[in-house]
Amino acid sequence: MRPIVINARAAARPQITGVERWAREMTVRLPQLEPERYIVMRPPAALSKRPGQAWEQLLLPALAGRRRAAALYNPANLAPLAWPRNVVQIHDAVALRHPDWYSPAYVRWQRTVMPRIARSAELVITVSEFARAELIEFLGVPGERIRVVPGGVDARFNPDVDPEPIKQRLRLDRPYVLAVGDRGPRKNLAALRPAIEPLRERGIDLVIAGGGRAHQLGLSLAGARDVGYVPEDDLPALYAGARAFALPSLHEGFGLTALEAMAAGVPVVASTRPALPELVIGAGLLADPDDRGPFAAAVVTAATDEQARAQMRDEGLRVAARYTWERAALRIHELLSRL
Repeated sequence: MRPIVINARAAARPQITGVERWAREMTVRLPQLEPERYIVMRPPAALSKRPGQAWEQLLLPALAGRRRAAALYNPANLAPLAWPRNVVQIHDAVALRHPDWYSPAYVRWQRTVMPRIARSAELVITVSEFARAELIEFLGVPGERIRVVPGGVDARFNPDVDPEPIKQRLRLDRPYVLAVGDRGPRKNLAALRPAIEPLRERGIDLVIAGGGRAHQLGLSLAGARDVGYVPEDDLPALYAGARAFALPSLHEGFGLTALEAMAAGVPVVASTRPALPELVIGAGLLADPDDRGPFAAAVVTAATDEQARAQMRDEGLRVAARYTWERAALRIHELLSRL
């Protein structure tokens, strides 16, 4: 049986976003399902970011060729152009829809490479129906060649995690509303500014966690507690300690952070922009991210209205239970096995 090689470049990156989370989960879970089927190829950590493009485009296909791979599964948007049997997972086309949110060099690379990869791939996988429609529109991929596999959440994210150690480490002495993500325009953290003072009057801080990269433009939010990048092992506790979770994003392919918050039993306030309603509707509050007053009011409600909080917590836990990484890996395995 010819193997399937997993491109683990994104899995080697030290900081985790949704794309890296997918890569890490699949590099572990797919080989567990059928060890003799999968080979994980991972560059040195120093080549996991931009310097690793040469590894991905040149060395990876050569290594896959030596192993006579039947296919190359690429879980993080990009794939080697020289390899003829790619399966590529493209999470969204945000840099093509909103090029002003990113550096010119990053947008040029995306415009040059991503359409070619998508059109030549054996199969394209994405994470929501919204993202599927976006790939059809911006990359010219026929809809019948795209499969939707939603992301997941694992048991580490649950309401019973003790948040006290991470709260002490980060000096979070007061209750807090949490937002997780980079500081770029896409995440639209400025929509939370009107919520800062009403929350503070109620003894609640707004805490922002997450890293950033050179191609993402943006600034921190004045008045909020910005704790920077929080290591992966500490995230479940940071979620579990929050009064509410806010995601005012202007564009999401799926909304993995909202799912993690729901799994932790935290009320969620999310943007009405795609694809968040697909995930959150019925289990959290949805508000227009451009109408900052109502969005801020929804955040205050989620943090302080105990009846609404209890209902969102229960519904969120029910929704989160439907999305697991085991389920996602089984579906990816099924699609790859058909090749």
